[in-house]
Amino acid sequence: MTNHNFKDQRLTIKKPVFKARLSWLWSEYSVILAFIIIFILSSFISPRFFDIQNQFNILMQVSIIGIIALGMTVVMISGGIDLSVGSVLALTGIMTVITLNATGSIFIAIIVAFAVGTFLGLLNGLMIAKGKIASFIATLGMMAAARSIALYIANGGSISGEVPAFTTIANSKIWMIQYPILFFLLMTFLVYILMHKTRFGRYVYAIGSNEKAALLSAIRVDRVKIGVYSLAGFLVSVAAIIETSRLNSISSSSSGMSYELDAIAAVIIGGTRMTGGRGKVIGTFFGVLILGVINNMMNLMDVSSYLQGFVKGLIIIIAVLFQKRE
Repeated sequence: MTNHNFKDQRLTIKKPVFKARLSWLWSEYSVILAFIIIFILSSFISPRFFDIQNQFNILMQVSIIGIIALGMTVVMISGGIDLSVGSVLALTGIMTVITLNATGSIFIAIIVAFAVGTFLGLLNGLMIAKGKIASFIATLGMMAAARSIALYIANGGSISGEVPAFTTIANSKIWMIQYPILFFLLMTFLVYILMHKTRFGRYVYAIGSNEKAALLSAIRVDRVKIGVYSLAGFLVSVAAIIETSRLNSISSSSSGMSYELDAIAAVIIGGTRMTGGRGKVIGTFFGVLILGVINNMMNLMDVSSYLQGFVKGLIIIIAVLFQKRE
């Protein structure tokens, strides 16, 4: 064999390996690269973007959706979807304020919030795992039911808190960093550990990849699914506490509206597949930041708020198209 032929063979071997590495890098880090590009472009569009207060504002604005999106990530990795998060947030917030006003105890109000959110998530899990109802249908029904109950309890209006100290949960700072940002970072860390370092996380990935194979592997699929939706409900309750505390009130009609769209958009942008079995918590974290930066730029550029939904919908479509090309 001549040296010329040997070099040609090495080149043909290297090209597929190089393409495979590029494909792997793109699939693993595309959302981070996208965030860096959008972040840099935003700095050229508006000189106010790099203002430190504006950066904290972005983090503050995405903290609630970010916490909800973490739960949505776990749900979607398992192969499901949760359309009820916005309505569950509203109902949880209503029950939290009612308990706060009735007892005057912040601790009891927080416990009730956790109980309501987790219980509603548990109901979703039971309908899906035991009732064998498709997640889309089950959570769609929960979305309508939870919103209806919230409207009934509050007579279609808002309920305000009567304990001023409750507002410190969302309106206090540590070293210029507001509490909601810290809660978001803490929840991201905990969910990351849960999904990537525990048996439960491995089971969720296994169910999302192939539920039948997971059953044959002696994984208790029903229990894991119930746990997944209960976790999502718990994270919604954390978001409800923050939102209620920040405003010291909750609206039965508008609170949580379209939060499911924002959460799903962040999760898909982060690389989680709609079909389940693949996704990362860190991807969702950067997906939330991308949405926050885009929303912030539209506000700085005085783009109509009515167009923001269009932009989010367009981003979802583009993200799904990129996933199909992988």
